[in-house]
Order: sequence, then C-alpha cells, then structure tokens
Amino acid sequence: MSAAAVDAYIAARPPAFARALTDLRHRLMALLPGHIECMSYAMPGFRQPGPHGKMVIGYAAFTHHLGLYPHSGSVIPTLDCRPFKTSKSGVLFPPD
Repeated sequence: MSAAAVDAYIAARPPAFARALTDLRHRLMALLPGHIECMSYAMPGFRQPGPHGKMVIGYAAFTHHLGLYPHSGSVIPTLDCRPFKTSKSGVLFPPD
C-alpha cells in the first residue's frame, strides 16, 4: 500500500480527527526517517525499510478517540503516557 491509501484513510475521517491524524503522521515520519509508510491491520503505519521490513507502529481513528500502537508489547508499559488511557498495546487519546 502507498501513501495514497493513507491519504484516503485520513480524508475519510471527521475534520478534527483528520487534523490530528495528519499531525501524528508527520511526527512519525520525522521520528522514523527511511521507514515505509503503509496500511496494515486496516490502519496507517510505518514499517522498517527493506522488502521484509517489520511493522514498527500503527495509528488509527475510532468514534471517540485516536490510538497509537507500537508493534512491540514492551514499549507502552515503559512510557509515562499520562493523562491518556493506555493498554498493553497502545495509547488512546482525543483528537485535540
């Protein structure tokens, strides 16, 4: 999948969510230079460079919140994500 698929995913969201997703997308691009933007698990994300690059992180919009999902179960428990809600696999936050 390409950046066009990510563009379409973001464009299909309400304006506040689309703005937040675009901001998150650009921040992740800056943090992950050389990584490949893609769609995986029905959400935008980034994978390592190379033909068999592993997924590094995904992000998504839901009805009332956004989610950020590092593809390593060991990352979230090591971070202080207050005041946002977390699970073993992700961080949930409002679009603002």
